[in-house]
Amino acid sequence: MPWQAGIVLAVIAYGVLHYFATRASLSFNPVELKAAGKSVADSMAHGVGTMVAGVFQYILPIFFLLGSYISFSRRRRQGELHRQVASDPAANALEKMTWQEFEGLAAEAFRKEGYRVVERGGDGPDGGIDLELHQGSDKYLVQCKQWKVSKVGVATVRELYGVMTAERAVGGFVVASGAFTDDAKAFAEGRSIRLVDARKLRAMIGSAAVQKEPVAQSAGSVAPACPKCGSSMVERTAKSGSNAGKAFWGCSRFPACRGVRN
Repeated sequence: MPWQAGIVLAVIAYGVLHYFATRASLSFNPVELKAAGKSVADSMAHGVGTMVAGVFQYILPIFFLLGSYISFSRRRRQGELHRQVASDPAANALEKMTWQEFEGLAAEAFRKEGYRVVERGGDGPDGGIDLELHQGSDKYLVQCKQWKVSKVGVATVRELYGVMTAERAVGGFVVASGAFTDDAKAFAEGRSIRLVDARKLRAMIGSAAVQKEPVAQSAGSVAPACPKCGSSMVERTAKSGSNAGKAFWGCSRFPACRGVRN
């Protein structure tokens, strides 16, 4: 969750538990309990609940605040990695990272592109999915491969495509610190899978670091930035509808991004 959510949950948890911890206790007198429609068991359960709430009114908020701090620290570190790579001219900057740092760098790069990022981690029966991206109602899946020697092969791309189909994702990305084999590139063609090698990732990070507020431009001028993700746009021609035959700017990452400009 975002680090801000941890703070909100801590406040809510304390308020609710504090209410139960400070509520009036029930009498153990059978006559008074009977008059109130309660039993001795009700009184005991009330007392135990009050005691538990009194303890957890401090423990649970601390738990949420700790999670918030961890999330904040991780986001801050990811932002630092993004800035370092954007300013580091060394071609092997990505190879110096651990796989955890590389995954965090990729997460920050996609945030800069306008996605909401959920860090899933690559362990588990989900086909090694590291990141889950959301843009509006569209969902994308990401695998990160910080391989320092071999190229990323077609098996990885096939695996991602299978998980995309199972989870009904509209697109996917394989982000690598190196390059891809020709078979991997051929398989990704036409399947809404974008292969992001080291060169493309560095270009993505560099463009995000210097990106200004996009300014609308007419067709025929320098390509503007996509209003949704900030990527460069290409000139297209509408083939159907009321605007058939008219030129417009479409995001170069289509169909992963469907941003348009007139």
